[in-house]
Amino acid sequence: MPSHMLSTVKTDKYNIFGYSVAGEESIVAVPELGVCFDAGKAPEHIIPIDNLLLTHGHIDHSAGIAYYLSHRQFSDQTPGTVFAEGSVIDKLKKLAEIWSELDGSRIEANYIKVQAGEYYPLKPRLYVVPFKTRHNRDSYGYTVVEVRHKLKEKYLGLSSPEIVELKKKGIEITYQLEIPLVSYTGDTAYSDYASNELVRRSEVFITECTFFEQDHLDRAKAGKHMHISQLEEMLAPLESEKIILTHFSQRTNIGEAKSILRKMLPEEIYRKIIILMDGYRNNGYQKV
Repeated sequence: MPSHMLSTVKTDKYNIFGYSVAGEESIVAVPELGVCFDAGKAPEHIIPIDNLLLTHGHIDHSAGIAYYLSHRQFSDQTPGTVFAEGSVIDKLKKLAEIWSELDGSRIEANYIKVQAGEYYPLKPRLYVVPFKTRHNRDSYGYTVVEVRHKLKEKYLGLSSPEIVELKKKGIEITYQLEIPLVSYTGDTAYSDYASNELVRRSEVFITECTFFEQDHLDRAKAGKHMHISQLEEMLAPLESEKIILTHFSQRTNIGEAKSILRKMLPEEIYRKIIILMDGYRNNGYQKV
């Protein structure tokens, strides 16, 4: 199935697009934030996006990285920036060297080795903050956070000269306001992600739910993936306005999945749910 056939989810702020089927391909992009979560097979739509946030190194999530980087170079764009766990970055650098030899030209990239809880700048006032996930030892999720500096309430009535005078005296007149925009887990087993304040408060939460059939619970545990029976517990504490589900197994079609979700989730959670690949189906690309 061509990876350029992508599904689109529209929220009030974002046009999120991607493709995510378990074992086949996973890529979710938020162009308004300048980020692409995972690379999938590198559909051409992600080439202009500057930042690639890789959750882990499994092929269905990372296969397109060399094409993403080389095609940016081919089209005279600045080198792409790849964020991932340290040992994954080391392996990607080795792969890039081999691909450079095969291609006949050096594939340039910016590589960022991430650590949980650190703030990495994406653009002015916008940061990405990694968090550990439960899939393999190298797996990370990411929260994109907007950081604003606001004038402290007790200084709101002051004139500009008074503000300048306080600054000259070295008085801290602002406080930092952090607005978590989008969190993405990638592949993951159940985890209490709501214990992470940035994840809990994210406007949009994107996570997987691979297995829906009752007799696939053992499969979920073995592969460290989510099963529908665990979904409510993970989602209930979140404050997110929208929850986007990805990575469905090919064993369950979207219509069946929607029916099961409606039965198993409380209405207050179900009404927030968007299935990423439902847009793919509605565009006439549904797999059979």
